[in-house]
Amino acid sequence: MRRLPWVKLSIFTRLMVNSSSSTESATGNCDKSEPLVALKGISKQFGQNRVLNNVDLALENGEAIAIIGPSGTGKSTILRIIAGLLAPDTGEIWVGGQERIGLIEDAPDPIGVGMVFQQAALFDSLTVAENVGFLLYQHSRLSRREIKGLVMDALAVVGLPDVADRYPAELSGGMRKRVSFARAVMANPHDPSAQPSLLLYDEPTAGLDPIASTVIEDLIREIQGGNSCQSYLIVTHQESTIRRTADRVIFLHAGQVQWMGGVNEIDTTDNPFVRQFFSAKVQGPINVGG
Repeated sequence: MRRLPWVKLSIFTRLMVNSSSSTESATGNCDKSEPLVALKGISKQFGQNRVLNNVDLALENGEAIAIIGPSGTGKSTILRIIAGLLAPDTGEIWVGGQERIGLIEDAPDPIGVGMVFQQAALFDSLTVAENVGFLLYQHSRLSRREIKGLVMDALAVVGLPDVADRYPAELSGGMRKRVSFARAVMANPHDPSAQPSLLLYDEPTAGLDPIASTVIEDLIREIQGGNSCQSYLIVTHQESTIRRTADRVIFLHAGQVQWMGGVNEIDTTDNPFVRQFFSAKVQGPINVGG
């Protein structure tokens, strides 16, 4: 494999390098006495637009939460605040039992965080193998042969064993997303603390056909299945993704949590926001014009 050119660290790489999960979390003996992530009174405003308004949210170890709601209601903003890429205007962020002050680049979190972006966020100038192994190439002492083996294993997990030498532009949208999943879970096997305890998915099935969406949904669950302590938050509009990947659902609208409950409660709740969202009706508390 050719020598990697110098590339400015991506947001993903800063997340992974500046965070490290505990060995307990990596081995499955995670602490369930306190939330993995807790947001307390989080507010965020962009110009005159108040995107989040006094939001409370807690994510337990091993839990899978879907954040749903109409477009423009702050769902992706919550992910970026949890990832440490964006600071709230007010409120507290607790990660792994410690309060985070500032952004992820200012101080490391006690847990590992991986993020899968809506558009995959791959380096166009690097091959698939170089994208997946980027973190290890830049920040480990593993040999190139060892990294190549780990990359091939990761690509096999996501069902893409034969695309290592291709470039992102040669892949379909669904394939690029699967590559980004492989990159998000890459870890140094000699450093068990490097395995991410928290994965953040931003619209992972947006724009995909139903079959490709099912592949991605299965993959999300399979990745978590290998680590009973691993948690994830997923932002999505897709009903199949909500029902197939989440344990718990949080409905966000007008910058506030309007409902939360188990995924099995979606069909029985009388919450008007949930009822309108899943019935796709124009009439209801959600203003379709705003």
